[in-house]
Amino acid sequence: MSAGNDHDPNPSEDAPAAATEPLLAPRDGVPDVVTTAAGAEEAAALLARGHGPLAVDAERASGYRYSARAYLIQLRRDGAGTVLLDPIPTAADLGSLAVVINELEWVLHSADQDLPGLEELGLRPAALYDTELAGRLAGFPRVGLAAIVAQTLGLELKKGHGAADWSKRPLPDSWLNYAALDVEILVELRAEMAAELDRQGKSDWAAQEFEHIRLAGPPKPKPERWRRTSGIHAIKNARKLAIVRELWSTRDEIAARRDIAPGRILPDSAIVAAAQAVPRTIGDLRELPVFGGPRQRRSSRAWISAIERARALPDAELPPLTQQFDGPPPAARWSRHHPEAAARLTAARTELSALSEEVSIPVENLVSPELVRRLCWDWDLAATADAVEYIYSRFTAGDARPWQRELTAPLLAKALTDAQ
Repeated sequence: MSAGNDHDPNPSEDAPAAATEPLLAPRDGVPDVVTTAAGAEEAAALLARGHGPLAVDAERASGYRYSARAYLIQLRRDGAGTVLLDPIPTAADLGSLAVVINELEWVLHSADQDLPGLEELGLRPAALYDTELAGRLAGFPRVGLAAIVAQTLGLELKKGHGAADWSKRPLPDSWLNYAALDVEILVELRAEMAAELDRQGKSDWAAQEFEHIRLAGPPKPKPERWRRTSGIHAIKNARKLAIVRELWSTRDEIAARRDIAPGRILPDSAIVAAAQAVPRTIGDLRELPVFGGPRQRRSSRAWISAIERARALPDAELPPLTQQFDGPPPAARWSRHHPEAAARLTAARTELSALSEEVSIPVENLVSPELVRRLCWDWDLAATADAVEYIYSRFTAGDARPWQRELTAPLLAKALTDAQ
């Protein structure tokens, strides 16, 4: 459960049930953190003597660091106990550990958050079980680790350090206790979730989802990420948008080089304020909020240079006021200019919502909403001899899993045909 992303969106929904037993400390105590090559070798030998799947977690420093690297890795296997590993001093010494654990099934909660950082260290599972995704497929209303543990195992797993700065050294004892508890009962939780999915007839669906996550790799960067600057909607001028873009890019380069979260280099609000004011000198820049502070004064030349580059751009190189999309425009715009596509999307969403209720799986897990949106936009009944086969092929190309295609294609074919 990586920092900043190991809970449900509403923290109150992650609260344990009333009749739970507090889980306050690991049953075997908190082990010393492995920080040396010799310690990594010993950890590999210890885990090799264990049996069954491997519980895995990694703590990042989201909100503090630019990278998604792991700053602490927690491993636990029956018959071996728990290993806490500091991957910063041991990154070059994990060969023996990889030989042991890369052949195992890993059990993680929200695996897609941790796998990229572990992959950077040469650690990758032969098989995967994601207890968070299992909870979604099983129809659990709350899928944070604490909530699922309370519902299935009757244990209260106290949280509190998930959003901490795990790049801090030394790590406080209370943080290490929290980290060890995160893998303490993952294998037991896996058994409970597997039994529940088997009872619901969803084990094969889950296996397909887990394998998809295991092989997916890191997410592709979103285009024009600078347009996600908070407050950018207030900018209505292309030249000022170019200033936002240049300041954002400069900040991103500095953040990547120093491995500091971009917002800690320069807040979005300062970028928007500078774009609105268009300062022409360092003195003008320092009159603005944030830029006059001691930390920002040292970077004044970098910021004013970014603004100067934007001011010097020819009109033809200014960014458009709205983002250019690869594919259909946002669905909210369809009803006015593309009512037929909007009607198809409404019909598709209605059908998928009913199916979601029927099988107790969130709509977004039935099939990617983006695939559905593109299908409804591109739909051409005249050119489609077999609607089901057409949808099946589109979803296959979009990396939908077999269970998703088989479950949704016939329903969507009828819905879109009727909406024509």
